[in-house]
Amino acid sequence: MTHRSTTPNIDLSGSWQLASVDGEIRTAIMLPGDVHTALHRAGLIPDPYFGRNEEKVQWVAEREWAVERSFTLPEVEGDWYLDIDYLDTVASVHVNGFLALEADNSFRRYRPDVSSMLKSGDNSIRIVFASNIAVGAARQKQQPFYIPYSTGNSPIPDGNMLRKPQCHFGWDWNIAIAPLGLYGTIALKKLETARIEHVVTRQTHNNDGSVDLKVTATLFSKGPDIAQVYFELDGERVRLDVGVNGETHVNHLFHIDNPRLWWPSGSGEQALYRLCVELPTDEVTKQIGLRTIELITAPDASGSRFAFKVNGREIFCRGANWIPADALFSLSSPEKTEDLLQSAKAANMNMIRVWGGGFYEQDHFYDLCDRLGLMVWQDFMFACNLYPSTEDFLDNVTIEVDYQVRRLSSHPSIALWCGDNELVGALTWFEESRKDRDRYLVSYDRLNRTIEQAVKKALPGALWWPSSPASGYLDFGDAWHADGSGDMHYWSVWHENKSFDNYRSVRPRFCSEFGFQSYTSLPVIRTYAEEKDMNVASPVMELHQKNAGGNERIAATMFRYFRFPKDFPNFVYLSQIQQGLAIKTAVEYWRSLKPHCMGTIYWQLNDTWPVASWSSLDYGGRWKAMHYLVKRFFQPVAVAAIPSDDGETIRLSLVNDTLADVSVDLAVSILTVKGERRHLKDVKAVCSPDAAVTATSIDVSDIPEGTLLAWHFTASNGTGGEGHYVNGTYKALELEPSGLTVTHEYVEENGSVDINVTASGLALFVMIETETDGKYSDNAFDLAAGESRRITFTPARPLDRGALPEFRFYDLYSCQSAD
Repeated sequence: MTHRSTTPNIDLSGSWQLASVDGEIRTAIMLPGDVHTALHRAGLIPDPYFGRNEEKVQWVAEREWAVERSFTLPEVEGDWYLDIDYLDTVASVHVNGFLALEADNSFRRYRPDVSSMLKSGDNSIRIVFASNIAVGAARQKQQPFYIPYSTGNSPIPDGNMLRKPQCHFGWDWNIAIAPLGLYGTIALKKLETARIEHVVTRQTHNNDGSVDLKVTATLFSKGPDIAQVYFELDGERVRLDVGVNGETHVNHLFHIDNPRLWWPSGSGEQALYRLCVELPTDEVTKQIGLRTIELITAPDASGSRFAFKVNGREIFCRGANWIPADALFSLSSPEKTEDLLQSAKAANMNMIRVWGGGFYEQDHFYDLCDRLGLMVWQDFMFACNLYPSTEDFLDNVTIEVDYQVRRLSSHPSIALWCGDNELVGALTWFEESRKDRDRYLVSYDRLNRTIEQAVKKALPGALWWPSSPASGYLDFGDAWHADGSGDMHYWSVWHENKSFDNYRSVRPRFCSEFGFQSYTSLPVIRTYAEEKDMNVASPVMELHQKNAGGNERIAATMFRYFRFPKDFPNFVYLSQIQQGLAIKTAVEYWRSLKPHCMGTIYWQLNDTWPVASWSSLDYGGRWKAMHYLVKRFFQPVAVAAIPSDDGETIRLSLVNDTLADVSVDLAVSILTVKGERRHLKDVKAVCSPDAAVTATSIDVSDIPEGTLLAWHFTASNGTGGEGHYVNGTYKALELEPSGLTVTHEYVEENGSVDINVTASGLALFVMIETETDGKYSDNAFDLAAGESRRITFTPARPLDRGALPEFRFYDLYSCQSAD
């Protein structure tokens, strides 16, 4: 969405002066921006992400800060207002010394009238940021009863008192520095006749295939007047002259006879229309898509379904959870966000869940999701804590929800509005709520009902889901393990240290969270750790692991499945391989249950800073080993090995998420530790649209001890793939040297590097790595004896022709062997 005003207005973004309110510190700050980054750029604090500097910058959030600048106004006649959003968080705005605004919600837009405060010539604007920490503590004391928060996630207390990203106070993957600043619009605008507050669309798909698009523009004027409103959709333009007074709703209906429909990625095109609502002095432009979307929750033999239906077709959702692109706003950018979302699409995803502990993302994020065909599961910003239900808090939430729903609802990518993340479960996490569940449950219900009512008022007919996870409407049961209905968060493998096989003990209808940690890649570790810190037990590495017991769990899992790696770089590599295997185990089994299960959204896509975490993309956007595996196991047509409950057979499941029948030629073989392939059988299998079938079954007795089951397939839709399955553990295999040889050459035409990798033995999970930022056409792949693979490395920035990157190569044998 773009909002452009043609009235006289002053963009106040750019350079401001930043000062601590006590006057001790003064420097420049760029707005939009955050205080920590400004202080770091001025050399006043060290890089918060490096080493143990997180501990050295805690004082920043404990102080009050002010930003100030001047601006010139030739004349002040008429009505003027400030336009501000993403103001983080408890702040007062002063114009020429007059109080213009007291803000306390970073998820709202503020447009205070400042006409009486302005003067001709030089003017000043000053924003004073209170300490979020101090305000949180004060508000907690004002509550009628104590409102617990998740101390395991948030070492900085009482963040649940404030309407700002909850992960800013720390999370089990985030730095805890409680940033503050202004991250969106800051402008002075003149109000002439009227301005556009909101543009909301509703679409009706008719039986004859046509679509009626109702566009509602909400206008604001200070008094009675006549406004000329133009509505334009893809070249069709109409003018309405309407009477306005205060807040006025203006409607227009577009009839589209032959609509081009918007589809999720992999299911059709992402057709988009340009919608413009225009006043002589104001304009809002949106890209919209025409589509129907339903959430199917009909009862069935197992409980009740949970499936998304787009344009009349059920869509299996393949995706990941999104957290903020950076812990510090100034270090993020639309380009970095686009890179992350492009990586999601490249890995065959069609859904992103915007998790409830971060931001309602900026417009460019949703515009990208529209264009990329990534459906958005949109949480409201409440996560893992309990929250106040006092009247002032709920009133604040109502305004927040109304604004965000009106802002975002026209995006075709928005699939679902979800009330919160894990608040129902949180009722059982705290001593206070366990002792007095009724009080806290009623308090939660008041908050949840406030959100629901505000959503449905702003967008009648919105797809609403009360919480994630939830077994159903007003169902406050255990959605972490009960798998008959609703969406599930399944964390037993990671948090309870259960085996990967445990993913096959549940049959979720839709799993919206599950994950397994790894270390961030070695080139990223080198951005925050010195050579002496390259040890998983070093204080620096421990500080960059925010989940209690996380390092021990990664190591314990290695003991369970692998021989221990020989050094730190291989420890990092193997942590990423086992992370990918964990998520692969879950996804492949749950996809094989289709249509019982209709969605797998793993935790998590990205990182906010360099840290050990559940992400498949490193901080900065590099693909971890897991993301290359994701690209394969999320293919719309895929083959996976699923062992039977009794361990006697292994079925090769064929899943087809496409609209057409698919036939697959499947070659099954035994793979020896020397890298020999011994042909076992050829299978031709057919799978109908949107289904999963068993292509063939293999008796475990047909797999000699110390060998692997392997396969490769080609499908009639032009895709293909390969895989292997170990009946037991990798550590039981007596692996032999893989004999990797490598050549690479610079490709003049496009600046990439072609890498040829050949094995003389069995090479499992061959991983290529370099300090140079970029992406590989494939990685974490297998080679049998005599096989080669050509990999293209595309650097993020052009290479110097004479300075090719140095590549490192890992595989399972060399990882575990000191040879």
